Amino acid sequence: MNIVLGRFQPFHKGHAYLVNAALENGPTVIAIGSSEADASLENPWNAEEREAMIRSWLGQREAEIVRIPDINDPPNWVEHATKFHGDGTLFTSDEPTKALYQESSFPVEWVELSQRESYEGWRVRTTLKMLSTVYERDAQHEVMSASIPVKVVDWLIENDALHRLYSMSQGLEHAG
Repeated sequence: MNIVLGRFQPFHKGHAYLVNAALENGPTVIAIGSSEADASLENPWNAEEREAMIRSWLGQREAEIVRIPDINDPPNWVEHATKFHGDGTLFTSDEPTKALYQESSFPVEWVELSQRESYEGWRVRTTLKMLSTVYERDAQHEVMSASIPVKVVDWLIENDALHRLYSMSQGLEHAG
């Protein structure tokens, strides 16, 4: 079993690249971390919404999706997460996650991302936060499509999922 672990806040092209690499190598489990997290600018979408984003992107391809609540205890994370995603090979491009799993003797497949900086979750969320004040859907679509798969962009727009970022950022100091 191949495993891809992430918060998927939101599911972006870096995640898609990892999941595709795992799917090409056999049955895959997509593990949604921080599944219980309260809504915040770092975790704006709940586990159900993140799963819906992933399923919209997967289309007819099959993958099991599981949810893993945080324990905020890195030394025990792999043992905890394995209860949810099972045994297998972790596909990752995240150095700290790779180290945690390797230290636990868990097989890891390192997947090199050519544009990792463009696909860091915080960077994608910052762009989405800026877009949350733009109501022109074509403009939203064009900007988001640079870092997010089109099916997920469609899901975000159809479900008015950007407005939440605008609401959450009210009262914060804005750049510019």
